[in-house]
Order: sequence, then C-alpha cells, then structure tokens
Amino acid sequence: MCGICGIFDLKQEKRIDASLIKRMTSTLHHRGPDGENHYTERNLGYGFSRLSIIDLAGGMQPLFNEDKSLVLICNGEIFNYIELREELINKGHCFKTQTDVEVLLHLYEENSNGTEFLNRLNGQFSFAICDLKKQQLFCARDHFGVLPFFYTIADDLFIFGSEIKAILEHPAVKREVDLVGLDQVFTFPGLISPRTMFKNIRSLENGHYLTVKTPGDITDYEYWDVIYPNIDEIDYKKFNEQYYIEQVKALISQSVKLRLRSDVPVGFYISGGLDSSITTAVAHRLLAGVRSNSFSIDFIEKDISESKYQRIMAKFVDSLHHEIVFRFTDISERLVKSVYHSECPVKETYNTASLALSELVRANDIKVILTGEGSDEFFAGYVGYRFDKMRQMQKKQATPDTPFEEAIRQKIYGDGNFFYEKNKYAFTKTKKELYSQRIHEIYDEVDCLNHYIIKKERLINKDIIHKRSYLDYKLRLADHLISDHGDRMAMANSVEARYPFLDKDLIEFAATVPPDLKLKDFDEKYIVKKAAKGLIPEEILKREKFGFVAPGSPYLLQRNIQYIDELLSYEKIKKQGYFNPDTVETLKKQYMQEGFRLNVPFDSDLLIIVITFGILLEQFNLPDF
Repeated sequence: MCGICGIFDLKQEKRIDASLIKRMTSTLHHRGPDGENHYTERNLGYGFSRLSIIDLAGGMQPLFNEDKSLVLICNGEIFNYIELREELINKGHCFKTQTDVEVLLHLYEENSNGTEFLNRLNGQFSFAICDLKKQQLFCARDHFGVLPFFYTIADDLFIFGSEIKAILEHPAVKREVDLVGLDQVFTFPGLISPRTMFKNIRSLENGHYLTVKTPGDITDYEYWDVIYPNIDEIDYKKFNEQYYIEQVKALISQSVKLRLRSDVPVGFYISGGLDSSITTAVAHRLLAGVRSNSFSIDFIEKDISESKYQRIMAKFVDSLHHEIVFRFTDISERLVKSVYHSECPVKETYNTASLALSELVRANDIKVILTGEGSDEFFAGYVGYRFDKMRQMQKKQATPDTPFEEAIRQKIYGDGNFFYEKNKYAFTKTKKELYSQRIHEIYDEVDCLNHYIIKKERLINKDIIHKRSYLDYKLRLADHLISDHGDRMAMANSVEARYPFLDKDLIEFAATVPPDLKLKDFDEKYIVKKAAKGLIPEEILKREKFGFVAPGSPYLLQRNIQYIDELLSYEKIKKQGYFNPDTVETLKKQYMQEGFRLNVPFDSDLLIIVITFGILLEQFNLPDF
C-alpha cells in the first residue's frame, strides 16, 4: 500500500515539471513513509510514496517491463501474485523484483484488454500503466474500490493521485466545491463515485478502468460488478444448505490465507463482533504457532462497551492484545484531522475512533491489519433487511406517502415502492431549508437526484434482499465504509487495512447463495454464522448484532468547544454562503437543549455535516459561494 500521483501530457508537449511531481508526492507521505521516488519522461511524471510490505529491498516503484516500454505505478496489493507470477514465468516473462505488483506489467503485455486481465486479479489496487511507445495511459481501480484513484483534466493535462490533496498541488487545478457532491452527502450514506467534493475532480468507480490517449480520447469502462440473479433464476433446490456452508467457509479461509501474504507482521482488528472474530480465528489457524498482535477500541461509556467480547476473542486466539479507551472528548481533538484525510464532510463522528485505532496499530510497529468489514452488505447484516422481509411476509409494500416520493424512488431504484434509508421527497424540504438562497436559485442543478447515482437496471426483477444488498454495496460500502472510514483513516497513520470479506471469489459466490440462507427466520447473516460454528466462541456467535452510533453534533455543541462554535457562528455561515444562517441557528438551539438526542440512524445529524463541511473549506482553502 502506498501513495501514487502523476501527470500525463495529453497534448504531448513535454510539459512535465519534476519539482511539481515532488510537491504532489510530499502530500502523500502518510501513505508511504518508508521511501519516495519520482520519475519524469517527456510527457509523463510519476510520484511514489512507499509503505514497504512485500519485497522490502526491491519493491520501489515505478516498475518497468523487459524493454522498458511500459512503466507502472501502483498503490495496493495483488494477493494472488505468486500463482500469476509462476504462470507468467512459464510463458517466458522475466521479473526483476519479488514484489507482487510487477505481475500487472506482464499481464498487461499478455492482454491489454482491461476486462480480461483485471478479472484475473485478486487484490486491492489502483494503478497506472503508461505505454511509452503508444504514448497512452491505462488506469484501473480494484473490484470493491478499497484503494482510491482520483483524477482531473486541467490545461490538457491528465492529473491523478491516491488523494485529492496531491492533485490540488497543481496550479492549473481550481479549488471549487462540487455542490452535487455536498447534496449526495446529505442524501445518501456518503459520496458516490465518480463524484467528489471538488468540482471537476473525479473518483474512478470501483470495478472500472480508464484508457487515456489524447485530449478527446479518454474512456471509462466497467470491467466488473456484483450481478445478482433474477428472481426466476434463483434455484433454491440446486444445492443443500450444507453445501453453501462449506463453500462460504472454504472461501473465507482462502481469502484470509491470501491476505496474510506479507514480508512484515500482520495484525488484526477485534471488534467483538462476528466478522472480525471469524477473520481473526481463521488467521490464527493458518498462522499456527505464531502469536499475532490484535487491536481493539473500547468506550468508557459502559452501555456501548464491547470489551467483554473483545477480550474473549483475544484470549481465544492467544493474541498479543492492545486496547485503547476512546473518550467522547477525543472526538473534537481528532475531527479536523479526520476531515483532512477523508477529503469530505462526514455524517458521523466514528471516523475519529477509527483514526485513534490506527494510531494504536502504528504505535506498535504494525503496518498491515486484517479487518472484518464487508460482510453485512453481502450477507444481509443490517436491520433494513429484516424490515424488508417483515413487510414482504405481511404482504405490505413500503408504499410512498406521495406520488412525488414514488416518482423519485422509481427514478433512482426502478421501483416506486422500494424504501432505502429515508423518504427522499420529504427530505428535499429539509435540505432546502438548510441551503442558502443562492443555492435555492440553482437547486435543480445541485439536487443529486437529478444526476447519475447507480445503474438501476441491476435492481430490476431482483429479490428484495439482493436489491438492498446492491444498494448497500454501491451507496454505503465502496465510497464510505472502506474509503473515508476505512482506507483513509488507516493510511492517515501509514497502516494498510485488508478486508477478507471483500474477496472477489467470495462475493461472486455470495451472489449465488439463496436469499433465505442469508436472512433465515429473521436471523441476519445466517450462512456466515453457520460457517463460523466451531471457529469462534459461542458467546460471540450467539450475541445480538451491536450497532454503535458515535455521538454527533448535539454532544459537541453542548460542550462549548471554541472552534466548533466558530464554525457554526452566524457570521461565518452567512459569509461562506452555502447554508442559511437562520436555519443553522434554529438547529443549534434545538440541539443544545438539555437531554436532546437524535434518533440516529432515522434522524439526520444535519449540523455535523455543516461542521465538517466548514472544516473542509478551511483545510483545503475552498472559496465562499
């Protein structure tokens, strides 16, 4: 895992500034503090900041093929590189290093058709390969979007980076807010690629690649997605339950085995929940005789503490366990840093806890961590799946309150009766009250519902569990949970997070598992629990799913924190011009009432977005509206 950035001159006029490449690379030092390298050649410049994990001595980038006609820069890991490398050597390819990502060059040589060779990879990656003979660039992002890839075009230059802050170093790039991106943050769990918070800076979607040739020839292709069967294609009798249990168990084991490949020690997050416990238990078996480091975060408030289950699991695998106690006062101390690394406003403050946890990992000299995220979205782990099932059993639909709401649902999901998170039409009124008059005047342009969200045709004629799963994967997982909450909070402290549940083979199989084995008799993640039987302690296997919600803006406001008060001051809100200062004042009075609490996730914490958006403006010197 590393930080990458680069510039490709679309006009082929040799306008690459080596000093600028170095400045861009320096913004990514936290992603790779173990070494830095730069490369410039006529119309191409690469910057690389290295976190050394595989081939510690020889893995510096960029990397070249045999005749140096191809040059690669990559952020991430190719977990099945050993098998791919052996195959490529047998075909006559010569390798110069022992690093995993070198296989990308030779796979590209074998077949530059992105769809074919990218789907042979099992990994988490974003990379760029430049063909110096053809003077064209090939860029790709992994199947689930674990690793970020941002890009823009300015002054006929293709400029890219692992983080937007590297791109902003280029003087041709304007710093402007993408108002549609802001509206996405209010409306959905977070940003949705290709949108970012920065106007004209795009995020390459997961499972996509780009070909970059000339100013008028830049093409975005999809090479992979989760495809669920149509309702009438689901065969509930093809295999028995035990078959699915054994397959899930085997694929989880294989995924963990691949993600243990490393030349440095690998640690584990232990949350006390099912998924991290499975990951840790499987790894413990595979690492027989090796005592690994595990890490947990606990909360001083007893009603949300999970330390009992964390310690049970740590004892079960005999790990060297490290704990950090997170106090809610720590939120305000880390909020600015979390926004700086997220590069977007946040809807919840839990990112600060994730930041504290990765600090603990790095303080113990661990660079690689396995984490359990990614199971809920593909195995019906959230409460919404149960609500859907309940309505289905009662033969009730999530009937919209108004024909306007039905029309919105039809436009987004292709189903006027499908409910996801909130009634979008009613929430439009809430957003309009919060936005400034100037934004009101252009609201139809700003409204994210009038722009691309997802491929709704992939929801049509699907089982309701598969429908929600696809939305959770596209709207919650890819750009929020494993991006601003996962990769960005881990890499802020130079820690690589690996996600065994986000394994291409495992998820492709999960898409074939009948829905009633994911949610059976209202028991979420039924098939995963069955696969975990005998692997983890019964206390963890049988415990109810615990959904922790970090305290939001009411908590911060009630403590009179100076910089929070300044961010929400009437004068500052009015000057910035994005929000209505009178509405903000009304919300402040409401949130500051003694005993006031938001019913999250059903109530939106509007002011935490206003606060963190204000931090974003300051951290990235973004203009007033």
